[in-house]
Amino acid sequence: MKHYFLFFISNILIENFILVKFLGLCPFLGASSKLNTAFGMSFATAFVVLISSVLLWLVNFFILLPLHIVYLRIIAYMLIISVSVQFLEILLRNTSPVLYRILGIFLPLITTNCTVLAIPLFSLYLNHTFLESICYGLSASLGFTLVMIIFSCIRERIVLSDIPLPFRGAPITLITVSVMSIVFMGFKGLVKV
Repeated sequence: MKHYFLFFISNILIENFILVKFLGLCPFLGASSKLNTAFGMSFATAFVVLISSVLLWLVNFFILLPLHIVYLRIIAYMLIISVSVQFLEILLRNTSPVLYRILGIFLPLITTNCTVLAIPLFSLYLNHTFLESICYGLSASLGFTLVMIIFSCIRERIVLSDIPLPFRGAPITLITVSVMSIVFMGFKGLVKV
């Protein structure tokens, strides 16, 4: 049990995909200007990552490996991720039209989010079991969610702040991301897995 707890904390804080591995920066910067959008985008991404992690592990170990067609892994992964995003899009359109409109173009872009593909690939590379793969997907997506929400709160405060003219817009956004990254990299050594 302690192993899974440390595994969880490590993936959320220490090995964060956005601030430490620098994957998924496009939706991070694009959908984090408002808290509502950040919540929706992060939970939609978390849903796709979790569903994809489960399905991709099953496809890899029960179809691709036994049939010796591992060279089709990336194609199969992208197909499953695309289907997961389409399922989420249909689900949101029918259950939460407001969130569907808020997310707009960012919802289909989850398919091309490199974090969504990287999480199952890292899980495969690290030889995770089925349960570890689920925990890895869940904890990595929770780390994505945590950073999105923190950053969107900071960005909403930045809009209300008096910032010198040369730092307005993209410069202050990138400076803020850099400082957040330094903070998250400070967690290295906190948990040894």
